[in-house]
Amino acid sequence: MKLWKTILAAAALALATGASAFAARTDLVIGIPLEPPHLDPTAGAAAAIDEVLYANVFEGLTRIGQNGEVLPDLAESWTISDDGKVYVFKLHTGVKFHDGTDFNADDVKFSLDRARADNSVNAQKGLFAAIDKVEVVDSATVKVTLKNPQGSFLYNMGWGDAVIVAPETAGTNKEKPIGTGPFKFQSWAKGSSITLVKSDNYWGTPVSLDKAEFRIVPDAAAAVPALLSGDVQAFPFFDPDSVAQAQGDPRFKVVIGATEGETILAINNKKPPFDKLQVRQAISFALDRKAIIDGASAGLGVPIGSHMSPANKDYVDLTGLYPHNVDKAKELLKEAGLENGFKATLKLPPPSYARLGGEIIASQLRDVGIDLEIIPVEWAQWLDQVFTKKDYDLTIVSHTEPNDIDIYSRKDYYFNYDNPAFDKIIAELNLTSDEAKRKTLLGEAQKILADDAVVGFLYELPKVGVWDAKLQGLWENAPIQANDLTKVKWTD
Repeated sequence: MKLWKTILAAAALALATGASAFAARTDLVIGIPLEPPHLDPTAGAAAAIDEVLYANVFEGLTRIGQNGEVLPDLAESWTISDDGKVYVFKLHTGVKFHDGTDFNADDVKFSLDRARADNSVNAQKGLFAAIDKVEVVDSATVKVTLKNPQGSFLYNMGWGDAVIVAPETAGTNKEKPIGTGPFKFQSWAKGSSITLVKSDNYWGTPVSLDKAEFRIVPDAAAAVPALLSGDVQAFPFFDPDSVAQAQGDPRFKVVIGATEGETILAINNKKPPFDKLQVRQAISFALDRKAIIDGASAGLGVPIGSHMSPANKDYVDLTGLYPHNVDKAKELLKEAGLENGFKATLKLPPPSYARLGGEIIASQLRDVGIDLEIIPVEWAQWLDQVFTKKDYDLTIVSHTEPNDIDIYSRKDYYFNYDNPAFDKIIAELNLTSDEAKRKTLLGEAQKILADDAVVGFLYELPKVGVWDAKLQGLWENAPIQANDLTKVKWTD
């Protein structure tokens, strides 16, 4: 009898051991190309910040879903007044920040007032410009009164720049982010990786992953061996030129989706000779989008003629306004008094779309007499020199923020563009909630930007994701700049 019991016990142990051996993994290493400058989404423009922290560590009143829809988040529901100016948000209760302190309406008021303050360092301060006042009704209710109706207000509150932070920790979020999300910050090995771990006191549906490491892999050539070796299991934003090495391999999924990344040749509109319309139009005619797309995005980018994603329902196709035409470009330069051409600089940030695209564009502009000196810069330099100080002639960048055509109306923005007619349309758009009217206004705005050749509109950045075939829950598309891990899990 004792022998039989011993055999049964051994069999049970073997079964248990076998079951644990085949249990689904709960850790994940994600490759990202760029290291964030810091970890506070409310104090920086770099997309890399949100790509690590959005929905994972920090949450807002609302959130943007993978199809671009507005979803409840820390606000479980809301009501809107008949005049469209008063929003009353009912907040989830029992929510705690990762340091154990309670989340309540005071934190919402603090966050929104901080974002719209005169001394705000929020990179998207315009998102909050319509707010007149924020009032705490009770610990679970916030009343937000707008100066005027704003059709995009709930969407705006879902941006990474609008996440809710606590007054006690807001000042240290750049190095030690404290949010309310399903993951909490564990460590940041500068230049190497950022690690998040599952939050044990999360108020919502628990995540499946216990640990997620965001591995910084700036070299596209290094991404392939990292993936093939299993050292990194997912690259949500993979180099398009390297996709062929993963396609056809049953170990991986290759998923090609859409982004909100308008890839542009940005132009300093107030710096001579770019302050002349003919010069900017000449540049647009000199650009061969197909060659740029083939060379910089493996042919996967979608051409654009203004600042809106072709996936957007309000997109207007203006790509035919500036067909590739070298003779027309030279003619316009002659009209501008520059028939002998001129020299300029092209500052290129690290992404391959910029570095590869820059070489191609420099060659194309050389054909019409514009001689570009290529200056590679790191992201910190780009943010300082180009984005902040406007110290540049031309640059290439993908604007991955959603529905951001209004950036061309900002007087301190790095394009240095100023058109009262455009500004008037954006002002009217901000007051309009009627979808048909908004569509008309957005069409007019796109046309003005194209006519003014404010920048060289190139293509919509494709989202090329490659990850382990046993992973599920990663986003196919990128309606916002995020790597949302809330639904990610391993399958057996």
